[in-house]
Amino acid sequence: MPFERPHNPRSGKETAELREGQKVSLIISSRTEAGFVAVINGDHKGLLYKNEVFQPLRVGQEIDGFIKKIRTDKKIDLSLYKSGYGTIDTLSKKILEAVQKQGGFLAVTDKTRPKIIADLFGVSKKSFKKAIGNLYKKRWITLEKEGIRLQNRRKPASGSKHRPNRKPKSARRSRSS
Repeated sequence: MPFERPHNPRSGKETAELREGQKVSLIISSRTEAGFVAVINGDHKGLLYKNEVFQPLRVGQEIDGFIKKIRTDKKIDLSLYKSGYGTIDTLSKKILEAVQKQGGFLAVTDKTRPKIIADLFGVSKKSFKKAIGNLYKKRWITLEKEGIRLQNRRKPASGSKHRPNRKPKSARRSRSS
């Protein structure tokens, strides 16, 4: 089944006008075993793979998306999310807001089921884990067994290299034993 473009004899446009990463307007035209076929900017067709869609879609729905890849066979892979690190920053902000709204603690971890993460944030578990890793590295959150806690944002004392939720060096086991 071709995904690249619907038959439109009046249009002389080729897929060359599209580029990877480009934001596009999509209209969901059908559902297949692989995912959702969508009309891109009214001129081309592409595919949103079902394992990359984390929100309900219906035929006829208009939604913004992105060109994920234009393959050598001229078929177009689509995504509802912009690829790259900018997406992680956006998701990180969304997670921070959710933690703040819950009083500084959110009972979601990297062990939470993918469906729950998709329902809460509309993203894959992989993206969620990248975003919380980003927040942890920036010391915005601490990771606890039961969830994510907003970190106290006071700067550590000069010269101190405080690492949240780590055992003192003396309490850690040596890997060689």
